[in-house]
Amino acid sequence: MNPYSWLDKSLETIHRANWYRSVKAIARKPGAIVELSGKPVVNFASNDYLGLAGDVRLIEAAVAATEAYGTGSTGSRLTSGHKDLHRDLEKAIASLKQTEDALVFSSGYLANLGTVSALVGQRDLILGDLYNHSSLKKGAILSGAKAIDYRHNDIDDLRQKLIENRSLYRRCLITTDSVFSMDGDLCPLPELIAIAEEFECMLLVDEAHGTGVMGKTGAGCVEHFNCTGKELIQIGTLSKALGSLGGYVAGSATLIDFLRNRAASWIYTTALSPADTAAAIKAIEIIKQEASRREQLWQNINYLKQQLPNKNLLPSESPILCLILNTPEAALNKSQQLLEAGIFAPAIRPPTVPTSRIRLSLMATHKRSHLDSLIANF
Repeated sequence: MNPYSWLDKSLETIHRANWYRSVKAIARKPGAIVELSGKPVVNFASNDYLGLAGDVRLIEAAVAATEAYGTGSTGSRLTSGHKDLHRDLEKAIASLKQTEDALVFSSGYLANLGTVSALVGQRDLILGDLYNHSSLKKGAILSGAKAIDYRHNDIDDLRQKLIENRSLYRRCLITTDSVFSMDGDLCPLPELIAIAEEFECMLLVDEAHGTGVMGKTGAGCVEHFNCTGKELIQIGTLSKALGSLGGYVAGSATLIDFLRNRAASWIYTTALSPADTAAAIKAIEIIKQEASRREQLWQNINYLKQQLPNKNLLPSESPILCLILNTPEAALNKSQQLLEAGIFAPAIRPPTVPTSRIRLSLMATHKRSHLDSLIANF
């Protein structure tokens, strides 16, 4: 028997369940309008919340860095050395997050894998929100620690699981997204900090969808909840509101020094390219200087929330708005109808989420006419 024959059968099952996924080719630079299959469409599928991925200033910074340093970093930072740009970016992140230091990874996924698996091991416990991002769940498996999910944003369930399990393990790590990427709601961060202190746990917060968007200065949900300065492990990405590529960990100088020595996904991976690094530095500079971008984003969010049908809309406190549909087929059909009307809004289906939905990502660069077109087609 062909040892690969099971692949065809598995794909058939995926098709029958309407879970099959395929990529769509996008033309033009990122923005509120993109070209899909030769047709301009309004883009509600991007995590480019501040519209910086196509900003000429980021492009110029990336080009200048490429001309100065070349296209690649050629190896891991410990083996091949790094550019001053890498440390400049880490200092800029630490300044934005108001932490002692930061460490840049080649992606947010790698940041979570490396950090979780470095901090805990087989003698330890991880308690993670049920709706956590895949990278946190995979990091927990990789660590070898005992991993237990608590019900989504349910502090009482988390407390009960800590009462039952905390004393059995050496160290405990609580993990949560700050903004949940497929729902748009926020974690109850102050309560999580309090319970972590009570049970002597470390707390890791994934700010992938909060960085640049949440908080007075765009530092994320930690700032939004007035928790700046608390001893936390803050992880995020450079590929969403910052319009570049890569991930980061921000925290105490001791934490960052430890991860440089123990995070395998940092130690054994080629460093971020000069272009991506320079673009992210420029993005942080813009975020600090142009609060109007964030203000425009929130105007768009609030306007759309007021106009969309509330009975189908999941509660959200972020640029991510989700409209629930009954079946994967219904979500696919609605996404196709929107596309035919010139609107790109993806259908998100199981097993990624428990219920099918249309996921909308708002951008600061969406115009009122773009939002009105979406509303009319719902």
